[in-house]
Amino acid sequence: MSAPPRVLTVAGSDSGGGAGVQADLKTMLALGVHGMSVLTAVTAQNSLGVQGAWELPAEAVRAQYRSVVDDIGVQAVKTGMLASAELVDTVAELLAGTDAPVVVDPVGVSKHGDPLLAASALDSVRTKLLPTATVATPNLDEVAQLTGVRVESEADLREAAHAVLAYGPRWALIKGGHLAGPAVDLLTDGVTEHWLRAPRHDNRHTHGTGCTLASAIAAQLAEGRPVPEAVTAAKEYVTGAIAAGFALGGGIGPVDHGWNLTRGG
Repeated sequence: MSAPPRVLTVAGSDSGGGAGVQADLKTMLALGVHGMSVLTAVTAQNSLGVQGAWELPAEAVRAQYRSVVDDIGVQAVKTGMLASAELVDTVAELLAGTDAPVVVDPVGVSKHGDPLLAASALDSVRTKLLPTATVATPNLDEVAQLTGVRVESEADLREAAHAVLAYGPRWALIKGGHLAGPAVDLLTDGVTEHWLRAPRHDNRHTHGTGCTLASAIAAQLAEGRPVPEAVTAAKEYVTGAIAAGFALGGGIGPVDHGWNLTRGG
């Protein structure tokens, strides 16, 4: 039997299983691709927040990446928590030498507001990581952190997208989920715009949405779909995962990565 498309996540671990590498691999399995991982950091994390984080040495990240890419190969790569400027620089260099679409989720803070990226790494994200991206997927807090643009309404999404595109990704997906009203995202390459809308589900258990969406986009790109089609399919998947999110622990529970497999989706 031939192997399914292969997707590599370069991200941190979430011990609670709702976000990070754990969410990425669950998403990839649910969408029919073979998930592989490069661990960049270990977090002590649960439904209440992040209690601790420890980044791995750059040489460990580089060795994991080369081990996978040089032997198994990849059809898409997704990045998440990179923690420090050294790791951002290392990963950006590796991505620049890899012939596969790249989805960059410029993770800055956790769902609970815990910092996951050193302030000193922001310039490396702007000048080295974002230029490697086929699609960059910042949320509104990350847009503000990277560009200074503060999105207060749907009308501001276009300005935010152009500010992100100025750093070099081919496409920007500005996630408007933190705005009031229906969940609207803007995908654009600076020429063509795709406005993606979905109903807002009354469910507070949304831990891992950003990781899940970026991984779903990477899975769709690995299947050979063009960016607008890949992002549209990924948004449909994550919308279903949010609707099926469940309580876990005493705080914010995760989205249900397997909703399309276990709940008749």
